Amino acid sequence: MSRLLAAALTVVLASALAVGAALGVAALLDATPDQPNTPLITYEHAGQGS
Repeated sequence: MSRLLAAALTVVLASALAVGAALGVAALLDATPDQPNTPLITYEHAGQGS
């Protein structure tokens, strides 16, 4: 019976650890500021024709 209890506790602990890691990663991703959407290269629009 103690092996069954140990296996059940291992499953519960592993699932709690996985949920905690997922919530931690989500919190870290939410805390990162968004990068500005500014273009690195801008093109001057010349007149019509070549």
